[in-house]
Amino acid sequence: MKNILLFGAGKSATSLIDYLLANAPRQKWHITVADHDLSLIKSKTGKSYYATPTALDIKDSAARQTLIRETDLVISLLPASLHILVAKDCLEAKKNLLTASYIDEEVRALQADIEKAGLLFMYEMGLDPGIDHMSAMKLIHSIEKKGGQIFSFKSYCGGLISPDSNDNPWQYKVSWNARNIVMAGASGATYKEKGKVKELTHEQLFDHTKTIQVPGLGKLAFYPNRDSLAYMTAYKLEELATFMRATLRFPDFCEGWNALIKLGLTDDGHKIATDHLTYSNWATRLIQDGTGTPEENMAQFLGVSSKSKVIRQLKFLGLLQTEVINLGEQTNAGILQFLVEHKLKMEATDKDMIVMMHEIEFERRNMATRMHSYMIVQGEDNIHTAMAKTVGLPLGIMAKMILQDKVTLTGLQIPVMPEIYNPVLKELEEYDIRFEESFE
Repeated sequence: MKNILLFGAGKSATSLIDYLLANAPRQKWHITVADHDLSLIKSKTGKSYYATPTALDIKDSAARQTLIRETDLVISLLPASLHILVAKDCLEAKKNLLTASYIDEEVRALQADIEKAGLLFMYEMGLDPGIDHMSAMKLIHSIEKKGGQIFSFKSYCGGLISPDSNDNPWQYKVSWNARNIVMAGASGATYKEKGKVKELTHEQLFDHTKTIQVPGLGKLAFYPNRDSLAYMTAYKLEELATFMRATLRFPDFCEGWNALIKLGLTDDGHKIATDHLTYSNWATRLIQDGTGTPEENMAQFLGVSSKSKVIRQLKFLGLLQTEVINLGEQTNAGILQFLVEHKLKMEATDKDMIVMMHEIEFERRNMATRMHSYMIVQGEDNIHTAMAKTVGLPLGIMAKMILQDKVTLTGLQIPVMPEIYNPVLKELEEYDIRFEESFE
């Protein structure tokens, strides 16, 4: 019997665990799920004969390394900063590794050693990054195979709230790691448009939002995501005049989040004492003058009406309440994360939604064409979310392919090759994760 070790049982692990357990009898494998919260693991594995819940402090090197040595394949759904601990142990124990997170510089430094060991470390094997790479490369390769020349590539993805559950002024609820939501865009973004490299700071990012039309949903706002240029080589589109990867949100969210940035509430640089600090005093710390109420002063600082939608959003988050924060020493981002987790949480019957769209412009036989390929996935409730489904299933399918010896690939990789994206995308369609296409 083959053994799979999964680190992390959080929001994105539900569908992955379900998939692995559903396939366990036929595939003859066993799953060990390791997390600091044993009750959380048990809530997702139930009483399955094929699962072993294991309480683990991920920084306990001896315990972590013992688990890795005893398994055949490792999957990590830990916070991004902790993957390097697992990666180094996998390299030492000569175990393949799968994760949905971005390749960072620390694991990039292990690339030569991973190749030398003949191992496969497949990163970016989730939703975004993950399904975006696979679906985009399938389109790109298909266009090129038919003689088309691509000159513009834009890819958009967002974890959103379903219209059925869209009942707050932010038009947003938390379906994944709240820390990632608060820190989104903190490092700015770089992309290419009409031959020119564009660079936006965090402060500029949400102020430059534009919209796209998504069939069945209407207008969604987008903002460029991280360093798009880094993927031009991976996609073999180095010569394109326009190349951008972007995040989707409902327009109201971007307007409100821009206000939070202007107020300095996403800053993660230094800690402040909160034991005697009210939310209202914290939220207005950058406002030097003003003779009105905190609400009026904040509106004046932001250049909006005190009756505006933005002020309603900030009040909904609790920024104007006189309650003491009482979270000890925290950064502004840490306080904001606490509020986001509590004020924008998904209720039991809430449903989330994943939207992904690729917009590719190309020329074939002297005819210019614009292609739109889009995917919309609806969640079931606040546990079986569309986010968990689209992050977890690609990892599960990839794990199955590896344990069935259907993958000969080695090295540090992302899923941009046909031998990976074709079977994974095909199986995803069995779970109603599929793309529709239109042409102009």
